[in-house]
Amino acid sequence: MDFIFIEDLRVEARVGIYPREKATGQTLELSMTFGVPDAAAQRDDISDTIDYALVIARIRAELACRHFNLIETLGEFVVQLLFDEFNAPWVRLRIAKLGVMHGVRRVGVFIQRGREGVTLPPTPI
Repeated sequence: MDFIFIEDLRVEARVGIYPREKATGQTLELSMTFGVPDAAAQRDDISDTIDYALVIARIRAELACRHFNLIETLGEFVVQLLFDEFNAPWVRLRIAKLGVMHGVRRVGVFIQRGREGVTLPPTPI
């Protein structure tokens, strides 16, 4: 099984329930892994896989114009975007807010989802 990973993608987003979080955007860090068809490696053709540059551009565009109260809801939105627009069979996503609390580097969520009937592969090393 083949997959693409994107690590430590920094995006500006508005997420949170506190007034300071609703007033201005904040930097989030996203890391994700998602399945791709095996055919991509066989034919060496971008049309057989998921273009990670398009994934990054779509995530940045969507998060720039939306507000989410919960980071969990934002994560589910990103997973659904990968399912609906890029036809990913499964997604692992980690989202972290950076430096939002004194003495804490990151707080965030980890989401794993597979399309109905799709079993996620073991976590790669």
